[in-house]
Amino acid sequence: MSKKPSVEAGLDSRRRQLLKLAGATAAVGGLGLKMGLANASEEQANGVIDVAIIGSGLAGLTAARDLLLAGSESFVVLEARNRVGGRTLNFEVEGGHVSEVGGQWIGPGQTAVEDLARQLEVGTFPQYYQGSTVILGGDGRLEIDLEGTFGTDMKVAHKLSELSRDVPSGAPWKSPKAAELDQLSVGDWLAKQNIKPEEQPGWDASMTLTGGVTPAKMGLLHFLSMINSASCDYEKLDSIKDSAQGTRFVGGSQILSTKMAEQLGDKVRLACPVRKISGWDGEVVTLHTDQGPVRARQVIVAIHPALCNQVQFEPPLPPARAALQRAWPAHSPARKTAMVYARPFWRDKGLNGHIMMLGGPVIWAWDNSPPNGEVGIINAFVSNANLPSDPATAKQTLMELYARAWGDQALQPVAYHDQDWGRDDPWSITCVSAIPPGFWTTHGEALRPPCGKLIWSGTETADIWAGYMDGAVRSGHQSALQALNALRRA
Repeated sequence: MSKKPSVEAGLDSRRRQLLKLAGATAAVGGLGLKMGLANASEEQANGVIDVAIIGSGLAGLTAARDLLLAGSESFVVLEARNRVGGRTLNFEVEGGHVSEVGGQWIGPGQTAVEDLARQLEVGTFPQYYQGSTVILGGDGRLEIDLEGTFGTDMKVAHKLSELSRDVPSGAPWKSPKAAELDQLSVGDWLAKQNIKPEEQPGWDASMTLTGGVTPAKMGLLHFLSMINSASCDYEKLDSIKDSAQGTRFVGGSQILSTKMAEQLGDKVRLACPVRKISGWDGEVVTLHTDQGPVRARQVIVAIHPALCNQVQFEPPLPPARAALQRAWPAHSPARKTAMVYARPFWRDKGLNGHIMMLGGPVIWAWDNSPPNGEVGIINAFVSNANLPSDPATAKQTLMELYARAWGDQALQPVAYHDQDWGRDDPWSITCVSAIPPGFWTTHGEALRPPCGKLIWSGTETADIWAGYMDGAVRSGHQSALQALNALRRA
């Protein structure tokens, strides 16, 4: 009988110790307490830090935040742009509202980015899709309620879902059917499915949204790996309702990066591109930047694989990794516009603000208004081949198209933003990776293995949801863990 209170007291003591530890860990993330003074002193003494992170997108900042939460202060984030956020970017609208002109959505199963948002106290709200979509083609106009989808044939979608079960999301080249599937594009496969002409715009829009290219240029093996990420359910990947395009962030997606950067303070160096990396195969790596050299024991490379081609590596990277970087497609920079109105007037007419076109400049337009519709915002993915590059002329063209869809009120916007990623941002050479047929079976094995002290990160390296914000966050967690383990072993 006398032992029971002793055991309970011991458990209470352990609980108090765990609570203290949890509180201390939270304080490091929330207040930036100095827990790495020994590392900081060592850094001052010999000029070598533990970890250098290249890139301040979601992957790089997540990795940096994890290092800080682990008690490390011997790291730095090197960013080429004069801002953080990578391929996420907010356009500020009068009245304190924003519209995303980069990546913006999350959906079911994307738990890593959801958890990050909760930790950063960033709210979410559903993408608006209630009402009819307008389809424009030639002089024709059609209103149709697609019920939160792109209008694709669900029987065909089900076939894709079934095929995806044999294609692991993190390693499509390991599929037992990889050799067969990687010979085909999605367009090749769809051509055998008797797609109805009226359904083709839906397939084109969803594929361009997902991969930045038409079905004819997207590798079937790669697309199936993306469906595999979505629990082998095509509708969770390429629809709006309850899908990867179903949820938005209050304050815009870039807010995740700006909040993390605020926690990291002067650990983030902007306008600091890395031009050369030398000694990656040795004990200490030197990164040559526009602000001077940085020496580190581990390097997390959290940038797009094709962007690595703009960095000089000394000695040269292993042939397989270098070949992957050279072959990685970088021809889908994307162009995204935001047209701002005093209010979302289209909703009064039973329309959802969504437009799809047959052969026109608008690939897909949608209602991107803030949560309560205080102002009306129409975002659109547009085709550079069919829309003038001059923003003023492009604005007029889009206004007239929107007027065809919703009436003359569309001719009275209060603001307009045109984000051509290929022209406006030299450090985002492509927004999504349009992986072609034959790529993964040739280069897949070189995607993730570290090269010396170089740890490859970024959304393209994620095991699931590669190419999405969730994949970026997952890759950041993984690369921070790799760096900490490597330092521990050393």
